[in-house]
Amino acid sequence: MTALSRIDALIGQMTLAEKLGQLTMTAAGYAVTGPIIAGDSTAAIREGTIGNLLNMVGAEHVHEVQRIAVEESRLGIPLLIGYDVVHGHRTVFPVPIAEAGIFDRQVWEQTARAAAAEAAADGLAMTFAPMLDIARDPRWGRGVEGPGEDPYVGAQFAAAKVRGFQGGQLAAADALAACAKHFCAYGAVTAGRDYAAVDVSVRCLREVYLPPFAAAVAAGVAAVMPAFTDIAGVPMTANRELLAGWLRGRLGFEGVIVTDYNAIAELVRHGVAADLAQAAALALQAGVDIDMMADAYRRGLPVALERGLVSITQIDTAVRRVLTLKSRLGLFTDPYRRGATPESAAAIAAHRLLARQVAARSLVLLTNRNEALPLAADIHDIAVVGPLADSSIDMRGPWWGAAAEVGHVTVLSGLRDALPGARLVHAAGVAVAEPALGGIAAAVAACERAQAVVLCLGESAAMSGEAASRSELGLPGAQRQLAEAVLAWAHSRGVPVIVVLFCGRPLVLPWLFEAADAVLGAWFPGSEAGHAIADILLGQVSPGARLATTWPRALGQVPLFFSQRPGGRPEDPQDHYTSRYMDVANTPQFPFGHGLSYGRFRLDNLRITPARATADDRILVQVDVQNDGARPAEETVFLFVHDRVASVARPILELKGFTKLQLAPGERGTATLALAASALRFVGQDLELVFEPGEVEVLVGSCADAALLLRASLILE
Repeated sequence: MTALSRIDALIGQMTLAEKLGQLTMTAAGYAVTGPIIAGDSTAAIREGTIGNLLNMVGAEHVHEVQRIAVEESRLGIPLLIGYDVVHGHRTVFPVPIAEAGIFDRQVWEQTARAAAAEAAADGLAMTFAPMLDIARDPRWGRGVEGPGEDPYVGAQFAAAKVRGFQGGQLAAADALAACAKHFCAYGAVTAGRDYAAVDVSVRCLREVYLPPFAAAVAAGVAAVMPAFTDIAGVPMTANRELLAGWLRGRLGFEGVIVTDYNAIAELVRHGVAADLAQAAALALQAGVDIDMMADAYRRGLPVALERGLVSITQIDTAVRRVLTLKSRLGLFTDPYRRGATPESAAAIAAHRLLARQVAARSLVLLTNRNEALPLAADIHDIAVVGPLADSSIDMRGPWWGAAAEVGHVTVLSGLRDALPGARLVHAAGVAVAEPALGGIAAAVAACERAQAVVLCLGESAAMSGEAASRSELGLPGAQRQLAEAVLAWAHSRGVPVIVVLFCGRPLVLPWLFEAADAVLGAWFPGSEAGHAIADILLGQVSPGARLATTWPRALGQVPLFFSQRPGGRPEDPQDHYTSRYMDVANTPQFPFGHGLSYGRFRLDNLRITPARATADDRILVQVDVQNDGARPAEETVFLFVHDRVASVARPILELKGFTKLQLAPGERGTATLALAASALRFVGQDLELVFEPGEVEVLVGSCADAALLLRASLILE
């Protein structure tokens, strides 16, 4: 029997309750990601009225519930079991906003592949990742989960993560069904406040928020999750225009749409449904297949059928999509395939090594005055100070998968491993978010004999992620008082202070960037955090990461991003009536793409071939790069464009490519970026893509500071 005929036969045998069970996903109770905790669902699985689970981890547990579904239910339909494997499972990799800053598609795919292997060994078949929300407001806590501010980066990240999670064959024992989330514009919530309303233009949707999802669909993503939020008053869970129209119609997505936690029931709170039956009908009509944790389909769709709000044909269509995904995952053929063989010790060790390498590559050297880093090779006395210097649990960051609370390498332990003969003195000084100042004096005293101070500051892991919006972006608690005391002591004695800054978002800290000798942006580096940080501090690895998001110098600049339009009165310091602040510069603390290294790079000789192109041409952009520094290092080269005159005003800079070069001291290389001329199309006045003849400025450099970019002209014909 073919997969299609088996699915048709099953649908023909199902009762309404069994059909709705296939459209229902409930939590197993091991973790909670929302306001509802599910009870024991074993009986419902046996009855065939629950067909999907989330938050169950461990092959033994998974196989047992799978056995109940396959061997004890009437129709023997296997369960689909998913989990939030966002940046690792048992081994935790850097948070996505950090990993995005590596600007390496192969790395993005590798970490997803490793995470998928670990999660599949735990019996899982689905991950609620990648998160593809473009985020331009650092007050919003969920920016930590995604690829940053730029839609081109988001699209590249999306394709790499889908390839990594799903592998070459979705039915393979180490493959997970990826679920692209949160469709779409969740990152544009009002005032950066999680779950708040969204109101953006259709142009903004098509230019900024939809491209990463289009890339995920093109890469074959198995599932998509709509956002909790509404767009211009229409909640995404019931947004027929975007789900059925754009996602399924325009993009041709044929996979499963699964809601976020309790989202269908929340349509009543949104004010677009009077009761659960109407809410369920709206979601089904929009194209939603699986109801996660609202129990709206099981309870509401029978009533909606009686009212004539939905048809049994619509229900069957959703059931068919769910069963098709289960078939593609190989669950009908062998429901126990995932988790049948535990990961080997060698595989686990390989994942930890990868985690260390990727973590080191994700650390952004934000400032480095007078080459304070790397630390001297003969250093033997270091004070490791601050509330995040020895906090294993915080190294994981938010959404840590199934990782334990312990076993993640801290800065203190990483430096101890790297410098076994050195004297390392540790003092927390203050707690992350508490106002108490009592430990500051002891922390300063701990620095007394130090040749250097490593000051570990920032947010705890719980301060980023879902439901973690912040209205202030400074250091929480009494950390500023600690930092100022340590800095004052160190400056009085000429001792360098190296700040290691942990955060899930840019923090507004102009005073710290001015005072510290060096600031290493660590984000949340994962299981191997301390080893990776030690590798950078001691010069074993040259920092190479760049910011995937613009870093503001003042909260009032937010939202701040590099691809803004010029406006009719662009900033002019000599003209009062131009677009500028009275009290702060328009420029960010650090632009998109900023990041220092232990090399010193010079770019020149920009050339474009051909200089005139039609829509069908492929353009080659090349620039020479030389490392004039004393150490080998990696440089990232970005390709931007600016259409000077178009039917719609174009952004000052649009990212169209990036590449990397590793160069030895004195070595010269060529960065080559290929650009399809068709990629220079843009959303025209009719909101459709258009290719317009004319002059396009091509800009190349190491960050989105327009003053530092090399420029050339390209003529489109």
